[in-house]
Amino acid sequence: MTEQASTLYAKLLGETAKISWQELAPFFARGNLLKVAACADLVEVAMGVAEDDRTKVAAWLASGDLSKVDEKLAQDFHDRDPELWAVVIAPWVLVQERVRKESVH
Repeated sequence: MTEQASTLYAKLLGETAKISWQELAPFFARGNLLKVAACADLVEVAMGVAEDDRTKVAAWLASGDLSKVDEKLAQDFHDRDPELWAVVIAPWVLVQERVRKESVH
């Protein structure tokens, strides 16, 4: 990773925050909400979007690691109110559900 990329990664990491579905709903209504799969690095995907890296973004879209939030998912988020993290890459808001790992005893 170049120094410039490292700086952008650190900046985006600092701008990533926990957020409720209620706060995200207006972005969904405007069609500006993108879901990042739990297996993907939210900040790395945000970097790809910010840098307009069409190759990476196309690969994430094709694999399902990045997708627009649809009505079904929006309703699921509304019903469950899961732990969500988001970062803004205007005009987009990228959101990721954090999956809690069960502790093994």
